[in-house]
Amino acid sequence: MDGASAELGFESECVLASDINDEANKTYQVNFGLDPKGDIAKIEADEIPDHDLLFAGFPCQPFSIIGDMKGFSDDRGTLFFEIKRILMKKRPQAFVLENVKQLRGHDGGRTLQHIMHVLQFELGYQTQWQVLNALDFGLPQKRERIVIVGFREPRPFAWPQGGLPMTPLSEILLPNDEVAPFYEASDYIREKRAVHHQADTEPTIWHENKSGNISKLPYSCALRAGASYNYLLVNGTRRLTEREMFRLQGFPDSYKIVSAYGAARHQIGNSVPVPMIQAVLKRVLESLSTEVPPFENGRKQGQFVFERRVEYV
Repeated sequence: MDGASAELGFESECVLASDINDEANKTYQVNFGLDPKGDIAKIEADEIPDHDLLFAGFPCQPFSIIGDMKGFSDDRGTLFFEIKRILMKKRPQAFVLENVKQLRGHDGGRTLQHIMHVLQFELGYQTQWQVLNALDFGLPQKRERIVIVGFREPRPFAWPQGGLPMTPLSEILLPNDEVAPFYEASDYIREKRAVHHQADTEPTIWHENKSGNISKLPYSCALRAGASYNYLLVNGTRRLTEREMFRLQGFPDSYKIVSAYGAARHQIGNSVPVPMIQAVLKRVLESLSTEVPPFENGRKQGQFVFERRVEYV
């Protein structure tokens, strides 16, 4: 996040980050010099520094078609109430929350309605949500996510519209002669895919869904942390490399990959599309700059907290 400050046009300082995954914490440390704390539920609110922006995600499996859709009856779903706890105690100027699109329709829409009620009427934040798609922000990945934005004080806010041309897969994928044999699918998997489609001149990514249907697309379906290694295959023959997956999420090649394949795949499946979230944050910061109220407790402008728990799909 600190590394994105120049691109967003503001000065920032991350005063706390939290993640329960050790491998993700190693990645944070190497890339940002940041040592994240562990489980946010075990951090007392008084131990969380004052901040102006809370950026958080809460687990998606309780609300996702990939999970069992238990919602708040699933222990992981209750992380939202940790976000509530922080907002109640610290009262940041704004927050940005992210979750899967399926949250919109979970339990007939009542789950999202409850979340919005808590944020708006119990906590008093001016709050709105939108479904955004990474495809609209230049990435060749169909990744639709609900983003919830809230302001402590009334602010004008307009969602970014995207509309950026999609980067072709040919600029994302590595040349085949640079890809190690490790990434090749088995003969059985390759033959199974070949029954359904043939490779084109331009690269495509073949996606097998839960029903066994195989699609061939000029972009990737959503990268998932816990899916089969073979659910996305380049031209139906090989898995994506770690670097390719990070590129599909919009990470620059300067971003250091320090984990083995499985852990890196887990991290990227839990990540957010960088250009999409940058566009949202830019709009949030523009809104905050229109009328900046006095800062409380002597904290500096631009301090924020980044908090997330793994298990995104």
